[in-house]
Amino acid sequence: MNRKIKGKARPIMVQGTMSNAGKSLLVTGLCRVFSKDGYKVVPFKSQNMALNSWITDEGLEMGRAQVVQAEACGIAPSVLMNPILLKPTTDMGSQVIVMGEVLGTLKAAEYFMQKNNLLSQVLSAYETLAGDNDIIVIEGAGSPAEINLDDEFVNMGLAKKVRAPVLLAGDIDRGGVFAQLCGTLMLLDPEERDLVKALVINKFRGDPKILLPGLGMLEEKSGKPVAGVLPWLQVDIEDEDSLTDRFGAKKRDSLLDVAVIRLPKISNFTDFFALEATDGVGVRYVGDLRSLGKPDLLILPGTKNTISDLKWLRESGLEGALLRLAETGTMIFGICGGYQMLGEKVTDGEGVEIEGGGSMAGLSLLPQRTVFMREKQRKQVKGIVTAFGGCAVEGYEIHMGSTFNADGTEERSLLTQRGNVYGTYLHGIFDSAECRSALFAALCEKKGIASLSDHVFDLHQYKEEQFDILEDAVRENLDMPFIYRILEEGA
Repeated sequence: MNRKIKGKARPIMVQGTMSNAGKSLLVTGLCRVFSKDGYKVVPFKSQNMALNSWITDEGLEMGRAQVVQAEACGIAPSVLMNPILLKPTTDMGSQVIVMGEVLGTLKAAEYFMQKNNLLSQVLSAYETLAGDNDIIVIEGAGSPAEINLDDEFVNMGLAKKVRAPVLLAGDIDRGGVFAQLCGTLMLLDPEERDLVKALVINKFRGDPKILLPGLGMLEEKSGKPVAGVLPWLQVDIEDEDSLTDRFGAKKRDSLLDVAVIRLPKISNFTDFFALEATDGVGVRYVGDLRSLGKPDLLILPGTKNTISDLKWLRESGLEGALLRLAETGTMIFGICGGYQMLGEKVTDGEGVEIEGGGSMAGLSLLPQRTVFMREKQRKQVKGIVTAFGGCAVEGYEIHMGSTFNADGTEERSLLTQRGNVYGTYLHGIFDSAECRSALFAALCEKKGIASLSDHVFDLHQYKEEQFDILEDAVRENLDMPFIYRILEEGA
């Protein structure tokens, strides 16, 4: 039953003691609970730094984490939920995307000069959402105790402006969670400490009863109640970015071995979420020649920096090994930047990726050339790929270059094939059950093993099941009546 909250939406904010403290997952869980309880709820993160992004129906770009959180709410994602997205290009600079559009590639000092303009757009996006919803679940970024940063609008700076009560989450799996929480509170000013209404301990392994003496002492020393202890969850939900544990995960007893090259600027590795979730398929991320082996399928993923990652591939020795695998019949699959690498040449005449521009020979496994252009191509795509016998696929394209055939015409097919080498700009191609079924059939036939067709599943249904698991865990381990009181009382 919808228990309408009167007036403008009530906010609640999740901040963490550090990056990867579990903020995104906690926000996703709260979004699911509030939504299932009948409220109109939306996620919000003012500034997201990630190389995993998504394209809306309008052709606008936003962070993937807020897409997942919107899915948990059962609503369509909107750039209003993530008005600023930073996509790191170097150690010192990022491509800055504001309300879904590229502002430019800026160094940190240049970005901070834009703060006033960016803040106004963040608050405008927030106010638009607040007028149409009951609850806004806000996600912070990093830690609120970054005392070197002034006038930030991603943690306490935003909480103060929108008067959002804060749940502060600490990661017990890394150790020192009591010091994390108390130390963070100590570094906040009095007004900021007052905004913190409760603490949450995240990623606990074991019997929560063991923690009880410590929880009492934590509440005494911090002056804040503990809203719950979330266990280490066996839940399969897309990760936000490169701090993921997926890169080191290994699946035992896999019938098919899929190797994804872990490029230095790997992006949109959520493309492989459905493959990772399939029984009998092992997906591993390979960053060096020694661990490559002889996979059944080798994937070159998307990248934020195609030319520099192509250079890395060459210098690491992985290019030579990839070419030998291709020659012996191993299926090679390139997506987005990986697709560009498979061609004969990549040219950056306008310096889109590197200052001054440049070009580099590709792997020459596909008879195409890519030219970078300043205008980013962004669009949702649906269609049929003929390479696997006619599969219905849908996803999105997001890239800076255009790829041309030998005769100078632009390549517009969804999937390019030459022998055992495939290339596509389509992110999400493996989300299609039809495509996965055809892919597995081809790989199993080549390997001489029984088909994995029985293991192909509907991805939407699978995600819903995982959201339900997360919802149950949040209800069981957090004091939801207390959290609802925090919402009602506000900041």
